[in-house]
Amino acid sequence: MIKKIIVAACFFFTLVSFAQSGTASPYSYFGIGDVRFKGTLEIRSMAGVGVEQDSIHINILNPASFAAMRLTTFTMGGSYTGTKLKTDTENAKANRTSLDYLAVALPLGKMGVGFGLLPYSSVGYNIESVSTDGNVNNNRLTGSGGLNKAFFSFGYTIMPGLLVGADMQYNFGRIQNTNAEFITEVAIGTLEENDADLRGLSFNFGAMYKGKINSKLNYYTSLTFMPQSTLVSRNTRAIFTVQYDSNNNLVKTDALPVVETKKDLSIANKTTFGVGIGQSKKWMIGSQIIYQNTSALANDFNTASNVSYESNINYSIGGYYIPNYNVFSKYYQKITYRGGLKFNRTGTIVNSQSIDEKGITIGFGLPATNGNFSNFNIGLEFGKKGTTASGLIQENYGIFSLSFSLNDKWFRQRKID
Repeated sequence: MIKKIIVAACFFFTLVSFAQSGTASPYSYFGIGDVRFKGTLEIRSMAGVGVEQDSIHINILNPASFAAMRLTTFTMGGSYTGTKLKTDTENAKANRTSLDYLAVALPLGKMGVGFGLLPYSSVGYNIESVSTDGNVNNNRLTGSGGLNKAFFSFGYTIMPGLLVGADMQYNFGRIQNTNAEFITEVAIGTLEENDADLRGLSFNFGAMYKGKINSKLNYYTSLTFMPQSTLVSRNTRAIFTVQYDSNNNLVKTDALPVVETKKDLSIANKTTFGVGIGQSKKWMIGSQIIYQNTSALANDFNTASNVSYESNINYSIGGYYIPNYNVFSKYYQKITYRGGLKFNRTGTIVNSQSIDEKGITIGFGLPATNGNFSNFNIGLEFGKKGTTASGLIQENYGIFSLSFSLNDKWFRQRKID
């Protein structure tokens, strides 16, 4: 049954991944959009801390973790995000529903492999602004699309407790932006349409180590490094004169020749390091830091004089607790309770203000009752991004997430009685 579910879900996710818009953030205008968390809900519920060598939950963040898998695992997750946008004078609300990831892990003795698909970044905004410089100008900017990542990971056990791994990622997607501008009391305006088709390869290398403090306590370390990579952006720009019809819809009239350009965007190298301490199948608490150098992600259509980029730094602390995973009664004692705190300096500076993000995460892992280690997960995240200072927009958001993880044993030798 799990094989049929994997095939059907892969096909479905491939179709919808191009169409979904996983953000409603005005800051997704810059660079390649709002960069998404690239992990499963289990790890997201711990604020992104993924340092333990888990044998039944997939860890997309570190390819070395696939060597720890003991069961064939298929996982899929999605989320609903409600966002309140506010400035010093105005408020607005936006909601989004999106698929977050699909991944498969296959244990092969000392080795483990995995593959999957997930969004890398999302673009989704609808901004209307009015400016006065002799005339009253009305601008409406919209954006959609994003970048997706298909990955193949390989992990290997060097010795008990020490795992290494690598993955190859194919990044692809399309970002579309429009800018409609009208001058008050002038019937005809202008419409600019920009389309960026993005493609590129990247790699990620990882290592994990598990050691003993005493007979009960373990310590964990995790390290990943992603070298600098390049995204090739093939851009198309079209400019039209437009006017509103009787139904208040924009109608294109004259058009200028379409302009096509090509630009290389640089994704900077990134290092992740995490440590943790805990008791297997009981509890774990850990901390993690992610550092990424300044990327060169401004494209031809989203450069701005008031925007610059800095290094991205992410700090998080999180963990889990299981009252009694092996109990037969009292189901609530088998639930995994997760939580975490995070702070993220996104790397974008607007009007001399660093765009920072703060959040708290909570999660619950609900084991299946059939004893095959499959589980369902629920997650909540609340946070704040940006600021109302310097004429900017602050986002207060809440995220409700669901996922499932199906486990089975493949490649076992059959016996005939």
